[in-house]
Amino acid sequence: MKSISKIAPAFLLAVGIVILGFTLKAGVDNIAFRDREVTVRGLAEREVPADLVTWPITYSLAGNNLQTIYDQVSKNNDIIVKFLTSNGISQDEISVNPPDTYDATSNRYRSDSFNYNYSINCTVTVTTDKVEKVRQLLNRQSDLLKEGIAFSNSYINYQFTGLNSIKPEMIAEATKNARAAANQFAADSESHIGKIKTASQGQFSIEDSDSSTPYIKKVRVVSTIVYYLED
Repeated sequence: MKSISKIAPAFLLAVGIVILGFTLKAGVDNIAFRDREVTVRGLAEREVPADLVTWPITYSLAGNNLQTIYDQVSKNNDIIVKFLTSNGISQDEISVNPPDTYDATSNRYRSDSFNYNYSINCTVTVTTDKVEKVRQLLNRQSDLLKEGIAFSNSYINYQFTGLNSIKPEMIAEATKNARAAANQFAADSESHIGKIKTASQGQFSIEDSDSSTPYIKKVRVVSTIVYYLED
């Protein structure tokens, strides 16, 4: 019995050492495993139609009688508004900006090439979600020329405001593409993809599809994901 009582502590100590060895090995293997990782990027792109357009219609008038010019401004604005409302643009989608007046008589540095006392710049702006309607009206602007309005189009701004509705699907697509790239890397290195270590979603960008079709937008996002690699 005495011999057994002496052997038991030694046996337990030996078992403890073996267990500690396995634990240390697992820890070392885990550290080595954690050092193996791959960083991949997943891209998602979509082309979407613009859903909001801002269309400024600008014209200028010049003359020597300020009251006469302002009367013409009022007439021109009425013609433009009527052109728009009679073709499907509602009144609340139209804003008539205050005229910008230049008084040459008060400018002592005026150029002799300017033959009038006053000039006025005017802008009537359309802001609407009727993008296709505006595109149709752009092809009918000659109707305004026939009314004697020498207009010019400032930059027509097309926007896409529905990003939140497509964000989840695009993020899922970018993540899926990133995992496909990681799986291919793992296959080439005879490894397997483990859990995600870190993930970051890039900012969404919205740009014109090309210069000739600004009413078509390209939405783009890139997700960066770091995966652990397993044997």
